Amino acid sequence: MNGAIEWIIAICILIGTFLSIVAAFGVIRLPDVYSRNHAASKSTTLGVLFTLVGALIFYYAEDGIINARLLLGILFIFITAPVAGHLISRAAYNTGVKLAERSVRDDLAKTGEKTRKDGL
Repeated sequence: MNGAIEWIIAICILIGTFLSIVAAFGVIRLPDVYSRNHAASKSTTLGVLFTLVGALIFYYAEDGIINARLLLGILFIFITAPVAGHLISRAAYNTGVKLAERSVRDDLAKTGEKTRKDGL
């Protein structure tokens, strides 16, 4: 395996690890469910994608084939994780989970109250 490819693989995996650690700190330290969900869905998605891309490049450089399982993993994570994060935040908002008190503006306040009363 070429030295440049090894560096690319290492950089991808290190970026993925860093983003996953940042997401874990975000889930622990952020004040409300919406901020935590944002950290969990966005940063973790990118972290997992970088790690899987590093693994995909490794297997391609090592064996000369593209691993279909890794491609499917990248595709499914890329599609499902942000959608799941959005649906969790939407469900929390519609059930009345409060925002953090410090300088957070609710752009959906008028429509959110109306939606909750209508049961939608």
